[in-house]
Amino acid sequence: MAKLPKSTQRALILAIATAAASAAAAAAAHCEEYSEPEDDEDSDNHDFSSTMPNRTMKRKLDAAAATATTQSSKKARSSNAPAATSKPTPPEAASSDDDEDEDVDEDEDESESESEDEDEDESDGEDEDEVEDEDESEDEEEHEEHEEEEETEAPVNDGGSNQHGHDRAEPTTADADEPKKTFAELGVREELCDACENLKFTHPTPIQTQAIPLALQGRDVIGLAETGSGKTAAFVLPILQSLLEKPQPLFGLILAPTRELAYQIAQQVDALGSIINVKCATLVGGMDMVPQAIALSKRPHIVVATPGRLLDHLENTKGFSLKHLKYMVLDEADRLLDLDFGPVLDKILKVLPRSGRHTYLFSATMSNKVESLQRAALQNPVRVSISSSSHQVVSTLLQRYIFLPHKYKDLYLIHLLNDNIGHPTIIFTRTVNETQRIAILLRTLGFGAIPLHGQLSQSARLGALNKFRTKSREILVATDVAARGLDIPAVDLIVNLDLPTDSQTYVHRVGRTARAGKSGKAVSFVTQYDLDVWLRIENALGKQIPEEVINKDEAMVYMERVSEAQRVAVREMKDIHEQRGRGGRGGRGGGRGRGGGARRGRDQMDGDEG
Repeated sequence: MAKLPKSTQRALILAIATAAASAAAAAAAHCEEYSEPEDDEDSDNHDFSSTMPNRTMKRKLDAAAATATTQSSKKARSSNAPAATSKPTPPEAASSDDDEDEDVDEDEDESESESEDEDEDESDGEDEDEVEDEDESEDEEEHEEHEEEEETEAPVNDGGSNQHGHDRAEPTTADADEPKKTFAELGVREELCDACENLKFTHPTPIQTQAIPLALQGRDVIGLAETGSGKTAAFVLPILQSLLEKPQPLFGLILAPTRELAYQIAQQVDALGSIINVKCATLVGGMDMVPQAIALSKRPHIVVATPGRLLDHLENTKGFSLKHLKYMVLDEADRLLDLDFGPVLDKILKVLPRSGRHTYLFSATMSNKVESLQRAALQNPVRVSISSSSHQVVSTLLQRYIFLPHKYKDLYLIHLLNDNIGHPTIIFTRTVNETQRIAILLRTLGFGAIPLHGQLSQSARLGALNKFRTKSREILVATDVAARGLDIPAVDLIVNLDLPTDSQTYVHRVGRTARAGKSGKAVSFVTQYDLDVWLRIENALGKQIPEEVINKDEAMVYMERVSEAQRVAVREMKDIHEQRGRGGRGGRGGGRGRGGGARRGRDQMDGDEG
């Protein structure tokens, strides 16, 4: 290739430098306009830094690329930015002789100095624009972040959607900041709201908040909530409100598995219906049927009964019929559906009307038997559950277990009671004989204990409960007859001296404490023979219960006194058994009027527990 003259080379180099400067300005303009800064930045750095090593121009390109990055993150344009192109370097300039390098460098220095003066003026103005753009983009980012925070917080303030229209109300937890509803907001009439206020029911509990509106809409309800959560009022209030709208005798039927629970529900019905003069009759075994028949002849609005005695009256009491019944409630439904009550309940359901009848099932534990009954007796029911677990235990209940040798159970019991003197306590045992023995043992050692079991007469059972409620006795020793439904708010401690055979009974036992939002403690004695049962209970609860360690030496201090009290208890139990052998069934009330042996077996169905 022919060599160009020096003047031509200088002119050519000057033209190349001028073209490169104009291409750099165009690239900067493109970087500000388009949204893909990565390709621009790479191409700019590649094209211009290799051809024109100008520091000022490079700084300008970097600032333009940063501005384009900020704008692209906000505008989010989908178009790809075209890569900035520059005029390629002619091969003649790249192939210049080494002899002419000094002249070329001088020319480039002159052109660089001229372009620097112009670029500095332009970059000053652009830097100010970039600062303003960055400030505006920061303000936009803060505004958008604030809007996003408001959008994420909005569902929390709603307090959850109301699912009353669905066939299953999912477990809900109330927001701490959400104001509590009143009974009037649930749709309860003013007269019943006044009755609730008289009973110090200030705000409805979670199960009442969910169940009452559904019941007032005429839906059949299956309610699952922990013990002491106000389930009784959840089904009594809708029945009373419907009774106000359409009064009629024998309007509602409430079935309970035990006599004590039936009496307690009847008291609640009388209290809530006192303002509207509701008449309630209680039908339980162990009592004379004649006064109960007289009460039925007065045509009460609500009947609270145990299944066995109700069937006796349906079969033997003239003029008593439930063919116009509008409401039926099964309280502690899982217990009503076991092998004892199942056949009797089937007979009762056959004589009750199916059309126009509303049915409610409530319990703290749910079993497959309840699911089977819902298909037989309920019509399009809605299930209301406060939590997802089928075994409901309140959060204010402190659960512990003590691992100990079986032969030292009495020693550890005395040690535990001495640490909790002055606190009302219920001790649960498995058998009637053990209940009586522990009561005698504690009385011998100076504790105010009273037994409660199914072989006591009904008047003795009610008397024992009243003494414990009025705190004239601080310890109640009971079989599972006291495990369900009894509402004794002052109980501080539950002791499972003998573990129950199933997890449902455990939940109902420990549910006698920590009621109505109060705290309580439950201690279970686990011996070497109870490990399998205890593991099944923990598995059903879905958690491991912490162990409470008791110093063996501290418990053994009571050995001498407890041994002497055990001997006294054995002698007294022997005398009791001898008296029972001589006296037979004397002294037991009820069941002498009408009916035969089948009815007598039914009569004791609600009494024998354990």
